[in-house]
Amino acid sequence: MTETDFSARDWQAVAERSSRLVQEFLSHQDHSMEDMRRMNEVFMDAFTRLMKDPEKLVEAQAGLWRDYMNLWQTTTRRMMGEDVGPVIEPEAGDKRFRDDQWSSDAVFDHIKQSYLLCSNWLQSLMGAVDGLDSREKRKLDFYTRLFIDGVSPTNFAATNPEVLRATADSKGENLVRGLANLLEDLERGKGRLAIRTVDEDAFEVGGNIAVTPGKVVFRNDLMELIQYAPTTEKVRRRPLLIIPPWINKYYILDLSPQNSFVRWVVDQGHTVFVISWVNPDASLADKTFGDYMIEGPVAALDAIGEATGEDRVNALGYCIGGTLLACTLAHLAAKDDRRVASATFLTTLVEFEDVGNVEIFIDDDQISSLESTMNERGFLDGSDMAAVFSTLRANDLIWSFVINNYLLGKDPFPFDILYWNSDSTRLPAAMHSYYLRRMYLENLLVQPGALELGGTPIDLSAIEVPAYLLSTQDDHIAPWMSTYRATGHFKGKTVFTLAKSGHVAGVVNPPAKKKYGYWTSRTTPSDPQAWLDSAQNHEGSWWPHWQTWLARRGGSMVEARQPGAGKLPALADAPGTYVKVDLRHQA
Repeated sequence: MTETDFSARDWQAVAERSSRLVQEFLSHQDHSMEDMRRMNEVFMDAFTRLMKDPEKLVEAQAGLWRDYMNLWQTTTRRMMGEDVGPVIEPEAGDKRFRDDQWSSDAVFDHIKQSYLLCSNWLQSLMGAVDGLDSREKRKLDFYTRLFIDGVSPTNFAATNPEVLRATADSKGENLVRGLANLLEDLERGKGRLAIRTVDEDAFEVGGNIAVTPGKVVFRNDLMELIQYAPTTEKVRRRPLLIIPPWINKYYILDLSPQNSFVRWVVDQGHTVFVISWVNPDASLADKTFGDYMIEGPVAALDAIGEATGEDRVNALGYCIGGTLLACTLAHLAAKDDRRVASATFLTTLVEFEDVGNVEIFIDDDQISSLESTMNERGFLDGSDMAAVFSTLRANDLIWSFVINNYLLGKDPFPFDILYWNSDSTRLPAAMHSYYLRRMYLENLLVQPGALELGGTPIDLSAIEVPAYLLSTQDDHIAPWMSTYRATGHFKGKTVFTLAKSGHVAGVVNPPAKKKYGYWTSRTTPSDPQAWLDSAQNHEGSWWPHWQTWLARRGGSMVEARQPGAGKLPALADAPGTYVKVDLRHQA
């Protein structure tokens, strides 16, 4: 777009469009106002407690004043030509101040350090509030960080050097494009700000993402079962069943070919089956967590037996898919069903006592409000879950795109993981209510017999199969010290591995990239910190370490199996039909 492209008529059209979209936006803010009410209550309680200890407040104020005086002095000396070091620097890994001008320009350096001093002061002050329990402390810390992140000088055009340069260089075109991007996001979100995080036109499911060859060999209301074509002449006798989360789509494990976990596992000589969950609508509102177990992994085990003739398989569950796998193993154990020979759990919670900052969004009041909304629709909309996860990593998943899309006027980059992240799914009302209440809120899964699924009591201590547990160090959804607790609930021999990075990047880490690293140990003491203290650090991907473990449980080598060649005929080419239901393009 050039300056001549935007006429007075265009500005009038923008104004009219903006007015309409803002009205629509405001009409959808009941939920946001409720969130603001909760946050305000937390801060008001904190300030009330602080006012009861004025000495602590005065001391904090005095400390901030001293730091500011020091900063003013160093800034003045720097402007006079002296070489002085910073009073405060960003934390390692803080990407917001990467632009050289934040350090090279004395004014922007002062703005940056001033912000960092205030941030540290506010966090320290809120952290010193007395009389809060652990849940209240976590809420206060989270909301404080959310506020601090939101007021960063990087988020405003007048205090971001990169934005100011772009505005000068383009004569303001970046801001015009940014306004157009903002209006498009409001329009696309139908009253919500649906920030575009990826170039959606760069990917196509089944085109250049989720392209590992295979066939759908089974289908029911809740899932399609994909069997992948072999790439080796011989394969391990025992097939591998992968149970992905249904909070997002299965192809997080089958991204672009160079990032595909599924393709890599097939190349290691395994017959791989993957569950592709349906993207449910109101017609599936009454599907329960037990239905997901019976119509998901249990039905898949039956289908794999027909397709391959094998009576034992290895199984892998990711995130909530791993939680479902644990329930399935307990269900099978109660029936003396030994079809699962080994189990792999990726970033899986079975004990929900400490779920990190996710806990902030889960209490009786918020679940009741969510249930009311779900009961009207029959499902939880995918955008609601996406908003929660984005808020947990606001700098990476919200503010970085506000700067890129609206202030710099750029389009987001093509990145397969972010494409998958934006391809959201709905969740049936009955299932999700059960999951939040019985597991997150009441933590009943680890209490033997407290839950009943598929007509059997669930007792995790009855699980005797060998298990490989993979967690990630920086996981904001399933904190690794909590996922580690599963080692104390399973009866079978467990191996625990901790990968570096987060919930997705730590899992989807192909060996060829030679990134990150992981820790292993031969023992699993009850204390996760004791495990880490004794663990050995390794460079690169955890995939080969797991493959060595899995191969020992895969059985002898047999002739490779072609999808559809067994008793189950091919119904469709992979990736199937369920995965292609895209909520972003629905009216």
